[in-house]
Amino acid sequence: MEIVYFDELESTQIYLSDKIRSGEITNNTAICAFIQSAGIGSRDNAWQSKQGNLHVSFCIKTQELVQDLPLASASIYFAFLMKEVLQRKNSKVWIKWPNDFYIEDKKIGGLMSSKINDFLVVGIGINLKYAPFNAEILDIEVDIAKLLNEYFSYVDEKILWKNIFSKYMLEFEKSRNFFIHNEGKILSLKDALLYKDGSILLDNKRIYSLR
Repeated sequence: MEIVYFDELESTQIYLSDKIRSGEITNNTAICAFIQSAGIGSRDNAWQSKQGNLHVSFCIKTQELVQDLPLASASIYFAFLMKEVLQRKNSKVWIKWPNDFYIEDKKIGGLMSSKINDFLVVGIGINLKYAPFNAEILDIEVDIAKLLNEYFSYVDEKILWKNIFSKYMLEFEKSRNFFIHNEGKILSLKDALLYKDGSILLDNKRIYSLR
């Protein structure tokens, strides 16, 4: 994975997506910006951030993904890999369904994924130094370049989805104390049924994590 660093971008996700669509990026690539002025969060909300936080987007050719990984499971899969890298450094971070990084009951970041042409595009934002109101920062100090090198080395190990999911099933129980937004509704995860692809049955609907 080639990692390209920028001092500032409006959005690593938009920059990378545009380069893929224009044909300028044809190989697996990561884009990291030390300052991101117009980040995108879940449900197309603005992601508030400042210098010192992690803003990275990367693309992987879909044919190079782990063989048993459904696209619907991608957000959970890549979020969980980052969580495990951070936990090795003694962070207490956990993943709230489907793709939010939490410390205890406060959000510290999130992940989003989408398919563009022949690539899966994944964006990760984590509060390392600054958190907006009602959010929190990561509970350990990390060096961004070292963290990304470790993360993409772990991605390259191509851990099977079934092995990640077996661990995520246990962690999902923490999510039952929280709510999600779906189609304009706020839904409790208390009685959600988790499927093997990481989707859930809630409010009589199958809800997927890919977004």
